[in-house]
Amino acid sequence: MNKKISIKKIAELSGVSVATVSRVINNNGRFSEETRKKVLKVIRENNYQTNNVAKSLRMHKSYTVGILVPDITNPFFSNTVQIIEKNLFEKGYSTIICNTARSRDKELEYVKILESKIVDGLIVISGFKTFDRKNLPDDLPVICIDRSPADSTIAFVGSDHYEGAVMATEFLLAETENLAIVKHDEQSSSGSERVRGFEETLFKEKVEKFGSLIVSNGSQNDQQKQIKKFLQDEMNGSKQPLGVFALSDTLAANILLVAHDLSIKVPKQLKIMGFDDSPIASYCSPQLTTIRQNEILLAKEASGKLIKLMNGENLARDEIVKKIPVQLIVRGTT
Repeated sequence: MNKKISIKKIAELSGVSVATVSRVINNNGRFSEETRKKVLKVIRENNYQTNNVAKSLRMHKSYTVGILVPDITNPFFSNTVQIIEKNLFEKGYSTIICNTARSRDKELEYVKILESKIVDGLIVISGFKTFDRKNLPDDLPVICIDRSPADSTIAFVGSDHYEGAVMATEFLLAETENLAIVKHDEQSSSGSERVRGFEETLFKEKVEKFGSLIVSNGSQNDQQKQIKKFLQDEMNGSKQPLGVFALSDTLAANILLVAHDLSIKVPKQLKIMGFDDSPIASYCSPQLTTIRQNEILLAKEASGKLIKLMNGENLARDEIVKKIPVQLIVRGTT
């Protein structure tokens, strides 16, 4: 155990009682936000470290949260994770971040590892269509972000992907009735909602025909070959412009690159809509029109609900499912 100063000294430097310092360290009992920040500041400045193993056994808490993320290189996921980590750290929790690389086997292994680490809670971000907690203890708090839980009692926080797709489709329909959708070959629950929003909007507007491309996993070069053939087929003799709804900004950027190679004029001949408003949307030329997700609010809602559950509180019925509004960002590709 490494303690440069005693808890008594921490209390003295903070101007509070030893009991208050203990409550802040263990994150229970009553104390003001100002007091918590003051005590944590003194703790950080003096490199004070509690014996976490002993505290975990005594309190039946590890003050550690596991985060399952499908692709840490994805800007949306990495930004969300960073905000969650910051929110939890400020409340005295450390995080174990597990990048599953969209592998079911890897995800299951990480779940086993996190259970053995006796984490106090788990946040599951996107990934496959549903998350099943059958391999986890019944009393472990779990929050799903942008991934439908198999158990309806698990709290869910997610962007309103369906509404975002409706907004995107209606915007494109105002420009042209010649529409197409480009999607990944394996859909997450959020991706499925985007597809549903697109298709149901076209059905509502009585648009019976639309193009569709499922881009298989592979290298960027392979994906661009698929997109090239698709654009050539769709635009050959068809009424222009063609409006394409891509289920991610990465797909939209690839479509834009292929359009440049084919000398297709964007947005005159081809209008492109992305989803996420990731950094690549602003780096493209022209910049991508897209649907923006509110990562800050998503992270705040998820971490707040998890902390509440880890403190033994129950969520109200209307807190179990939280949909976060999205925003249409119009730029140069439409």
